[in-house]
Amino acid sequence: MTSDDIKDLPPIIDQFLNSLWLEDGLSKNTLNSYRYDLKQLVAWHKNNDIVFISKSEIQEYLAFRFPHSKSRSISRLLACLRRFYRYLIRENIIKVDPTLMIEAPKASKSLPKSLNETDVEALLKAPNLNDDQGMRDRAMLELLYACGLRVSELISILMTEVSITEGVIRVTGKGNKTRLVPLGEEASFWIEQYVKKSRDLILKQKQSKYLFVTSRGGPMSRQAFWYLIKRYADISGITQPLSPHVLRHAFATHLLNHGADLRVVQMLLGHSDISTTQIYTHVARERLKDLHQKHHPRG
Repeated sequence: MTSDDIKDLPPIIDQFLNSLWLEDGLSKNTLNSYRYDLKQLVAWHKNNDIVFISKSEIQEYLAFRFPHSKSRSISRLLACLRRFYRYLIRENIIKVDPTLMIEAPKASKSLPKSLNETDVEALLKAPNLNDDQGMRDRAMLELLYACGLRVSELISILMTEVSITEGVIRVTGKGNKTRLVPLGEEASFWIEQYVKKSRDLILKQKQSKYLFVTSRGGPMSRQAFWYLIKRYADISGITQPLSPHVLRHAFATHLLNHGADLRVVQMLLGHSDISTTQIYTHVARERLKDLHQKHHPRG
């Protein structure tokens, strides 16, 4: 039986997911991932009853999944199962956590792709400023790089969340957690130019609460912005694969290269755990090695 054959999941799974939403405010994407993982386990289990599963069965399932999954996916799966069975213990449904003492595989830390500062500069200058949508796109790119935003955060920014006078923006990130991020002079300038000169012309008398709008009056979709950034990469002559997330990586890498503290970068990126941010120290270290080899007489 596959997960597609299962239409009705055990009610306890919905109860568990509802508790996560109420208590932790997890994002819809995270909850969907948890639902998918539990649905896969239900499909695999012979009796479809994953409540009273044994530790050996959990290990058998992980062994079944491991050849087909990356260690990062297995770690996420195990994190989901741990939360599920701890919830069952808390609700007095089971007495023993079957995930206890099961270790997650060590995830290899891959270096995030980034852009050098010259390429970023070329990308930011790619939009046509004689066009209202080009003015909007320049403001979006400047803000994305200046604040290290996720693309989902960028497209959902409201007019009321930007303060040009104070030079900050309120960002709603994963789990509906908000953070204040400094705009910087360049991003502030281009946002102000876009709002004064182009936003109303794009809207054509429509009303919208969003900062960055389309001619339909609503916010831009993630897919649309992804295509935009690809087009501007071609215009600016950038040959490496480029996505909105690469600018977020560039933001973090360039801050560290210029001496920023890791904790500050963590706060600006909206990472709940410093370990997520620490991967950027590897990027900065590689940069230092390159500089040493290029400029030191014995490099």
